[in-house]
Amino acid sequence: MKKEQYIMGIETSCDETAVAIIKNGREIIANVVASQIDSHKRFGGVVPEIASRHHVEQLTIVLEEALTKANLEFKDMDAIAVTEGPGLVGALLIGVNAAKALAFAHGIPLVPVHHIAGHIYANRIVAEMKFPLLALVVSGGHTELVYMKEHGHFEVIGETRDDAAGEAYDKVARTLNLPYPGGPHIDKMAQAGEATIPLPRAWLEEDSYDFSFSGLKSAVINTVHNAEQRGEKLIPENLAASFQESVIDVLVTKTLKATREYNVKQVLLAGGVAANKGLRTRLEEAFSTEKVELVIPPLYLCTDNAAMIAAAGSIFYDKGQRAKLDLNANPGLDITIHNQ
Repeated sequence: MKKEQYIMGIETSCDETAVAIIKNGREIIANVVASQIDSHKRFGGVVPEIASRHHVEQLTIVLEEALTKANLEFKDMDAIAVTEGPGLVGALLIGVNAAKALAFAHGIPLVPVHHIAGHIYANRIVAEMKFPLLALVVSGGHTELVYMKEHGHFEVIGETRDDAAGEAYDKVARTLNLPYPGGPHIDKMAQAGEATIPLPRAWLEEDSYDFSFSGLKSAVINTVHNAEQRGEKLIPENLAASFQESVIDVLVTKTLKATREYNVKQVLLAGGVAANKGLRTRLEEAFSTEKVELVIPPLYLCTDNAAMIAAAGSIFYDKGQRAKLDLNANPGLDITIHNQ
């Protein structure tokens, strides 16, 4: 009889301290997340030094809670998977050093995981992955189209040239004096507004799958400032709807085009902005007539969590990928590090 596999995941790349335990690569046994949103809200964004200190304070507590929920001990773990990068270097170091200490103390294999690979593999928890597939990754720091011909092999066919979608959302939210994190507030306002304000779409070159949202962000800021100078009153809900419509148009159109060109069997949505209701709805509408399976993860697997790191770690563990105890945080880590 095949032994059950248990992988512990540790994620500290930004402002969530998270530990999870996954059984056989897909079943969540424990998934604990300590959020820092309240600590960063007053600053309008994540303060790296504060994030790192919170990780130090919370990690041991979160680790113990995960083991208690799973009713397991370290000796039951087949491996510890940890986010190596990308992310805030100070925050990453807390998780990496904790994972190395645990791996050394308990004689457990250490598996390094790319943060975006984790977001993609969050979908494995809710659906069987079918190759070749395409992942649309939309988060605060990343907007990418990733082609996968098999497990653990990543080819970035399109990426952001400037602001990622989530970053643009937060900056537009700041312009509208909305609290941090701004993305959910913009999404909610957009549902109540109408896209009546003309804003640009950055399609770039005809054959490009890259993204650019800096110009759109600037256009929104200019629209607000020009209205203020003329003494005109903008309807915030309409501005939010117009901004969101522009972002989603580009995301959905480029994803559809890549889906057809690469002849994939499945499209996965991943990343924090995958929680955006407008994006989820438009993707579902767009793919309702396509002969391709669309997988959209539940909201709790969209934002940063350790279950996704453990799910990805299970694949890399099976493929024989290991880290030595000199593993270091890598804030600029390339996702192709996993291609072997």
